[in-house]
Amino acid sequence: MSVTNKLVRIEPSQCAAVDQLVALLGEKWTLLVLGALTKEPTLRYNDLQRAVRGISQRMLTLRLRKLEENGLLKRTVFATVPPRVDYELTPLGRTLIVPVRALLHWVIDNRAAMAETRLKYAKARKKTA
Repeated sequence: MSVTNKLVRIEPSQCAAVDQLVALLGEKWTLLVLGALTKEPTLRYNDLQRAVRGISQRMLTLRLRKLEENGLLKRTVFATVPPRVDYELTPLGRTLIVPVRALLHWVIDNRAAMAETRLKYAKARKKTA
């Protein structure tokens, strides 16, 4: 049996993969880290931290590890003193740029309509409460 709606048909064996990717992309900092890496082909850790304002060292480290674990990011360590580490999107990671940009444009184009709907919803809920 497959999970179906009018737009998407997903086989049960694919559900876990979809859940994992949605969870990864839904993490607060993931899209910002990916976005920073689309602007520059390679970035060092401190450059990434400056590009993603407000992210803590711990959270940046966790996001980078998770992106690397999923094959979206490549980490290259250079044997220099001090050690140098570069981060870049993998070919797989680069394939996410177009769909993520499309999603971001959709959000920007529809944010006002969504905000208006949220207000109407909240007012309707108050009346029935």
